[in-house]
Amino acid sequence: MDVAVIGTGHVGLITAVSMATVGHRVVATDIDAEKIGLLTRGDAPFYEPGLEEALRSELGSGRLRFTDDAADAVGDAEVVFICVGTPPRADGEANLIAMERSATVIARHASRDPVVVEKSTVPAGTADRLRTTLLRESGGRVFEVVSNPEFLREGTALADSLHPDRIVVGAESDRGRAVLRRLYQPLTDRGCSLMETDIPTAELAKHASNAFLALKISFANALARISERAGADVTAVVDVMGADPRIGRAFLSAGLGYGGFCFPKDVAALERLAARLGYEFPLLREVAKLNDEAVDAVARKVEEALWNLDGKRVALLGLAFKPGTDDVRFSPALALARTLISAGAVVVAFDPRAAAGAKDELPDLEIAPDAYEAATGAHCVVLATEWEEFRNLDLVRLRSVMAYPVLVDGRNVFDPVDVVAAGLAYYPTGRPVRLQTAKPEARSGIAS
Repeated sequence: MDVAVIGTGHVGLITAVSMATVGHRVVATDIDAEKIGLLTRGDAPFYEPGLEEALRSELGSGRLRFTDDAADAVGDAEVVFICVGTPPRADGEANLIAMERSATVIARHASRDPVVVEKSTVPAGTADRLRTTLLRESGGRVFEVVSNPEFLREGTALADSLHPDRIVVGAESDRGRAVLRRLYQPLTDRGCSLMETDIPTAELAKHASNAFLALKISFANALARISERAGADVTAVVDVMGADPRIGRAFLSAGLGYGGFCFPKDVAALERLAARLGYEFPLLREVAKLNDEAVDAVARKVEEALWNLDGKRVALLGLAFKPGTDDVRFSPALALARTLISAGAVVVAFDPRAAAGAKDELPDLEIAPDAYEAATGAHCVVLATEWEEFRNLDLVRLRSVMAYPVLVDGRNVFDPVDVVAAGLAYYPTGRPVRLQTAKPEARSGIAS
């Protein structure tokens, strides 16, 4: 099929590459001409495992191309994906101006009769707005609009797109459903389930899914606060909970909390949607509040361990909001860095992928070339993002370069026994504090 993709951000670029990978002819467009030039050369503007290789492969196959001329992109398309940003406004409502502008482009330049696919995460009712804009801007032409929310996880987004656990299509006509079935046939032939709903259900399902996952994370963080007061181990508590198939273990890991672009804005957007529809949803405000408290709790641990933060050197391991990505938007690690710097600490950090983006966001941050350089002379090391390479740090070596033997584990990555054996005081999250009791043993401490 001939497919157009409007927007080449995290969702749009993954959608374009994956649609080309399964055999469709794809033209992607963006208002950022510099980004289009980068993509045309085969360079991805952000890190995602496997993305750049797949991008170059599909460019070479001729199935994928990029243009900054939106009219060129949508002109002959059978399907047009709208994958533009829907950032939060000050009141939490989603800003949908890019959605409206995309509809205007489609209405004015689509020469065929394309199905317009709402791929961006939007509040229920957006499809009706799109349909109205398309009608007005085209001079009365009726367009088919469907909702097809994405369920991609940064760090595994390309794999999620090519091997999804479900595809959700909200449509109001047989034609809309038929076109999307044909579009996704390469994936459904592999066994992926296609869930067909009405449009409001599909729109709401995305916000509901993200808000519920955020709820699980915040619940685990609240349990961490209780566990610390009760002398319990939150990791063992959630292991017991997760053994119940009605609950499941995923997203029940206590730590610095959730970040990234999706969860914070989608929790706020769902609350605002509910309020606009006349229903108060105070639980969602508590989810966000508990998430903010998770960062504050780790900052207090650092202060507890060091007494005064003014002039202290704190090494931060990890800056991305999660491993596997260079995305620092709403990153808990960056929020923690800001808090520590505001308290007078000198923060030096290392991240395998996100250092440049973090430095742009927080110029006062010092960047080190590796974890051991970051820890050199540090009064405290804080594990903030659970990159795999941090799990395998030589803790004895880490201790040897530090000024004070203090490790604050914001993600419960390390085995307390290994940390203490390496001569470090251990301040985990929702688990008992372990103070060093002996000189470090002559061996590496490997994380569990």
